[in-house]
Amino acid sequence: HRRVTKFARFISWIGHPLVFVAASVAVVVGTQLGLHAGFPILLALLLSTLVPTAILLLSGLRSGQWSDADVSVRKERQRFFPWAVPFSLAGVVVMYLIHAPAYIIRGGMITLALFLTSWIVNCFLKLSLHALFAFYCAVILFRIGAGWGTIAFFLAMLVAWSRLFLHRHTPVELIAGIALGLIGGFITAWL
Repeated sequence: HRRVTKFARFISWIGHPLVFVAASVAVVVGTQLGLHAGFPILLALLLSTLVPTAILLLSGLRSGQWSDADVSVRKERQRFFPWAVPFSLAGVVVMYLIHAPAYIIRGGMITLALFLTSWIVNCFLKLSLHALFAFYCAVILFRIGAGWGTIAFFLAMLVAWSRLFLHRHTPVELIAGIALGLIGGFITAWL
């Protein structure tokens, strides 16, 4: 049982939205733009969105604002979203200013919409942001290629299992996150 718990924690860490999204964006940018054209976009996203969010999570954890780096307590998320949403908006604005391809800006806008929706839903239900962003990225990566999508979907399924196994979410919270992620991914990649 200890090994399974360790494995579930490892998968949950891989499935942390910051990790899963950063890796997925790197795949999209790397496969679609190449290193030379894609590196400035990745760097801009890291500096405008991902690093500030990571600093927010770590400082909130250290200060006791939330009990873990996942911000797993629903009431604690009400202090997280007012920061996460502007960071997501900053990423969209920076992508626009550096003339990133339209599909990158579109993905940023849908990500922002997913954060806003999650914030509203959080008033009633603590949906799984891990599952949301894992399935969101998996759908987008299917658009890039079946191999990437299959790998991401398999990892997303493991992330969903880990969140249930570790008792971070109820089945309803998990299903809500998965559904929102699938819808967001479909809108981003296929419409």
